[in-house]
Order: sequence, then C-alpha cells, then structure tokens
Amino acid sequence: MRTRLYILFFILFLGKINPLFAQKQIEGIVFDMDTKQRIAKVNIRNVSSGGEVFNNSKGEFQIKAKKGDVLIASSKGFHGDTVKVEDSPVILFYLKRATIYLQEVTVKGRKTPEEILQQERENYNKAYRLADPGSVFSVGPTGAGVSINAIYSLFSREVKNAKRLTRLIENDYKENMIDYKFTEALVVKVTGLKDERLKDFMIQYRPSYFFVISATEYQMTTYIQSSYEQYISNPALKRLPLLPDITLDIKPYK
Repeated sequence: MRTRLYILFFILFLGKINPLFAQKQIEGIVFDMDTKQRIAKVNIRNVSSGGEVFNNSKGEFQIKAKKGDVLIASSKGFHGDTVKVEDSPVILFYLKRATIYLQEVTVKGRKTPEEILQQERENYNKAYRLADPGSVFSVGPTGAGVSINAIYSLFSREVKNAKRLTRLIENDYKENMIDYKFTEALVVKVTGLKDERLKDFMIQYRPSYFFVISATEYQMTTYIQSSYEQYISNPALKRLPLLPDITLDIKPYK
C-alpha cells in the first residue's frame, strides 16, 4: 500500500514540475503598427514566469516561455501589446504609438544630443543601474569588500540585457550627434544639392562620430566641399550595392 502511495506521489510530482521543463527559447520581433518598421528598446516580459528581456537594435528578441504563457511588450511612447504563446515559432508584436506620428516635422529649438541622452538615461534608469558594475565592490565598517550576490548578478540575463540596452542608447547618442552637426541645411548651403541627390550625398558621405565631435565649423564645411567635388566626379563612388529583394510572408500573430 505504501509503495502505491509513493508511486502516486511521484506521478503527481512529475506532473507539477513538467511545465517548468516545457519552457523553451521563443524568438520574436517588435514592429511599429503604423509604419511597420522594427522598434528597438522594447521590454518583453513573461507575465507567467516573471522573466523579462530587452530586444536588440533589429527589433528581435529571445525569451524563455511555454505554451499558454502571456508575454507583454512595452516601450516608452507606445501602447503595450499582449500575446499568448501558442504553437507559432515566431512571436510578432505590433505596438501603436501613444502620440500621433508625423513622418516629417520641423522643430524649432530642438534638443541637443546631450539632452536627449540625459533623458534616455532617466527613462531607462533601471537598465543603467543594472549595467553599472560599480556596486560589486562595497565599502563597509571593515573596509572594502566584494558582494558575492553582486558578482552573480553581474552575469545574469537581466544584466546582460541591460548592458545591451545601454549600448543601444549610447549608439543612438552618437548618431544624433552626427545629425546635429551634419545637417541638411548646412549641406544645401555648401553644395546646393536638393531632393534625391541631397539624400544620396548625405548617405554616402555621412561623417564619423569621432570626426564631428572634434571638427570645427570650418573643418566641417571643408569636408562637405571636398566630398561634394568627389560626388560630382563620380556620384556612385561610395554608394552601397542594392540588396537582393527578399519576400517574407509574415502575418500578425493572434
């Protein structure tokens, strides 16, 4: 009789732990519902297990989940989206902007790259705290010490995702700095280019971050002028070859 009870208990025990082992790595992509472009800096949380990750610069993410789990995607400036995990190999999120999206706007008194970076750091304060390893070393009454829990946390999935997010924010800052110095207005003033040729020139001859942070206004103007002379002599000199057309049959996951 006791043996039967043990067997019954063992079967029930296996039934309870089986869902834990049923978890697997789920892949997904996050899109802007209006523009259908991919969105970065999105937090994906598994409500059922408590796990959470940030997606990468391509809008892609991986998270552990099992069938029936509920995933929520959220990002500043967007309404959240909820998806229940079923049998689809890829999870697709479509986030709707919380404010009206304008394709092209003219903004007076726009924020500097430094102001944008500071705002991003405030918005993602938790990610910066997790990504900062300074808290591993502590100073107490007995002197400097090392926190074992902090060392363990330093290599956790959440910390790795936080570091990835902070790298994305820093890269955005560099791109904003280039846009702030290498403007359409300045290029038009120096070259007189317009419309498609203006866009083509600015893509081909976009300067590096390290150049724009050290260049004076005169050096920037000289760079644009010399680049323009190259562009006139050979408009396709630095143009990247077109990528082959790839058709993807991606349908919204419901």
